[in-house]
Amino acid sequence: MRQASYAQRVDGTAPAPSTRAARRDQATADTRAAILAAGRACLLRDGYASLSTRNVAETAGVPLSQIHYHFGSKQRLVLAMLEAENERLLLRQRAMYGSPEPLWQQWERACDFLDEDLESGYVRVLQEMVAAGWSDAEVAAAVRGYLSGWYTLLAEVAEREAHRVGGLGPFSAAEVASLMGLPFMGAEAAILLGLPESIVPARSALRKVGVVLRMLEEGPA
Repeated sequence: MRQASYAQRVDGTAPAPSTRAARRDQATADTRAAILAAGRACLLRDGYASLSTRNVAETAGVPLSQIHYHFGSKQRLVLAMLEAENERLLLRQRAMYGSPEPLWQQWERACDFLDEDLESGYVRVLQEMVAAGWSDAEVAAAVRGYLSGWYTLLAEVAEREAHRVGGLGPFSAAEVASLMGLPFMGAEAAILLGLPESIVPARSALRKVGVVLRMLEEGPA
């Protein structure tokens, strides 16, 4: 039996297990999900450097050996947490960009999602792993894989818009995807560092891109 994804378990769409083996697999998946949830809570509270697998096990209500069985190390636990959250949010983003709304409205929703993801802690976990990846090849490879999914989606959006408006000028779809995604990553870093909007107005600048997109689509008011 194919195991339900983390995203399916989160949104309640996973099918109920019907056999003993399926129930055993579901119990294993539930233990893993509990560890991931506890790890996320501890990471947001303590930060990556101070994260303790013992504290994660206590928070999850499982023996420490279960963390080593499922993940092997603190680093792989954090990467699994990031992968699980990234999977869920990328599905959300793909659904949003697949909606019939005009691009400027989709951009506004992406700005709303940025605020949600900052509040949830996902952005902090991602940025912590980006920083860890500068000196750890395994972490870097994993984070590149997660981010590639986002930029691939943005390139698909750029291709769609190119067909709709008749081209992207001198830019390739991948270059437009970079221009769409990198400002969000820079804004995330500035916000997490606590740079005030009076000095680096990251949020308002991103939202005004949506204003420009609307003007391009609808013409000046």
